[in-house]
Amino acid sequence: MAQIAGRFRRVEPRASARAYLLGLLSQAERKNCWQLAEQAGHVRPGPMQRLLRYARWDADAVRDDIRTYAVDHLGTDDGVLIVDETGFLKKGRASAGVQRQYTGTAGRTENSQVGVFLAYATSRGRALIDRRLYLPEQSWCTDPERRQAAGIPETVRFATKPRLAWEMIAATLDAGVEAGWVTGDEAYGQDPQLRAALEARGTGYVLAVACSTRVRINHGRTPIRADTLAERLPATAWQRQSAGPGAKGPRYYDWAWIHIGVDEHRHLLIRRNRTSGELAFYLCWSPTTATLPELVRVAGVRWSVEECFQAAKSQVGLDHYQVRHWTSWHRHITLAMLALVFLAAVAADAAPKRPADPHRSARSSEPISLTVPEIRHLLTAVFGQPALTAARLLRWSIWRRRHQATARHSHYRRRTCWIDHETTLEY
Repeated sequence: MAQIAGRFRRVEPRASARAYLLGLLSQAERKNCWQLAEQAGHVRPGPMQRLLRYARWDADAVRDDIRTYAVDHLGTDDGVLIVDETGFLKKGRASAGVQRQYTGTAGRTENSQVGVFLAYATSRGRALIDRRLYLPEQSWCTDPERRQAAGIPETVRFATKPRLAWEMIAATLDAGVEAGWVTGDEAYGQDPQLRAALEARGTGYVLAVACSTRVRINHGRTPIRADTLAERLPATAWQRQSAGPGAKGPRYYDWAWIHIGVDEHRHLLIRRNRTSGELAFYLCWSPTTATLPELVRVAGVRWSVEECFQAAKSQVGLDHYQVRHWTSWHRHITLAMLALVFLAAVAADAAPKRPADPHRSARSSEPISLTVPEIRHLLTAVFGQPALTAARLLRWSIWRRRHQATARHSHYRRRTCWIDHETTLEY
């Protein structure tokens, strides 16, 4: 709260914001204004509703504080910015930006709002640091009455999702955040304007693209489809690389990279699943010479944003809101992002200075590091239960994390043995 206290002019909304954040970090089943007011001991939800709708405070300024807080606690030299979107399923048509549209949350077209988010990921942790509500062009931008009812400012105009992503990236870089790479899925990799803007800014990218993407190789005049190019690669072009640690060990894939364009800083990166043979393609550019392991690392970091969405929705109620107004949406989302980055910062500060080796002996008594869900669970005990109960929960947490460390060691060892056996068969 000390990080954002100066954004509130009056003590009442400041106190409501603190209660709201504690509610987001609590064990409340649904984290809407009604449930959070009950959690805070209020008779009615009025203070929480006023905080989101009428109280005088700037959610964008708090967003800037979140970005600073994330960099201070998670920042390292290997920072990567990740753009992605997530859906919020809704009923009715009054909520700002809602319409029937495809959302990955449901895996199909549903009545929903779509938010475009920017995540910041390093070796110390990851967190959401910016957000934009996508406003459909036909159903919202050209309907003044509907815009007015939802409180959408007149200055807000239609912007594609890649354009919203670039606005967040540019604002983050302008704020002095050191991030050498940007990554995202096909919705952003297919946009040439986003790629051109990143190159003009001197920021490297590893962006997923469709298999039908055409590229030029060897200064050829005729572009070739990416999947056709992958079929022509010899067996020696593929290298096994890890895209980062997973729940059951390193995420190994076969990777190939090909110079495209006229310089050595532009590549087509291809990932092949060793079991199914499924291919994924990435357009890559870097201001300086990059290695294959570096491009693979950035491509693997992209999944961090999915972990952020899962943690934000399951732990701090990112999608639990029951608001329709433009301002209310941004305020709830911003406070949920603050709760999430707080948990990520605590996890980073509690982690051992030297990363634990997953290949250590299973007899080691060192438990795995505290996770975001575990920290929230323990914080709830500290704020809401007697000290004796909190101490008991902490002992239980240490015992459980020791057993999780043993299980992880077994997964890593089994996977390493399987990979070594597969390599032997190949040779």
